Amino acid sequence: MSQPNVSVIGAGKCDAGETGRALYKEAMELGSLLAGAGYTVVCGGLGGVMEAVCRGAKEAGGHTIGILPFLDRAQANPYVQTAVATGLGQMRNMLVVANGDIVVAVGGGYGTLSEVALAKKSGKEVIAIGSMAGVEGVVWADDARHACSLVKKYFDRKK
Repeated sequence: MSQPNVSVIGAGKCDAGETGRALYKEAMELGSLLAGAGYTVVCGGLGGVMEAVCRGAKEAGGHTIGILPFLDRAQANPYVQTAVATGLGQMRNMLVVANGDIVVAVGGGYGTLSEVALAKKSGKEVIAIGSMAGVEGVVWADDARHACSLVKKYFDRKK
């Protein structure tokens, strides 16, 4: 298997209020842990959780890929190292899911839920931190550290 990709999905905005700041911090820690474990982070390339996970991964020396809904790669957040412009709008969600070996959701709403559904229909394992409680087939993680340990266990089973 080549270097494993982990798709991280979640709230597009998490900068307002205490809850938003906590979500950003959690996603940033997740990115750092994933990069430290040797995984490439794939996301939607914009703000919120996407920016935070890329920031954490990049600052930890990892690689980040942002799959953008727009045609302009310059619209990626500053922590995306490989920007993929699609011009597909929300339909790019399938590409985000398809390019990860496993998917981790951090917070989020209906957009994240659509990505979770696409992942499950594609046979992908989905881990969720702080969201998607009660969604059938989604594995719950207490925090970023727990989620990363579940990701590691997933890849260990694949060897």
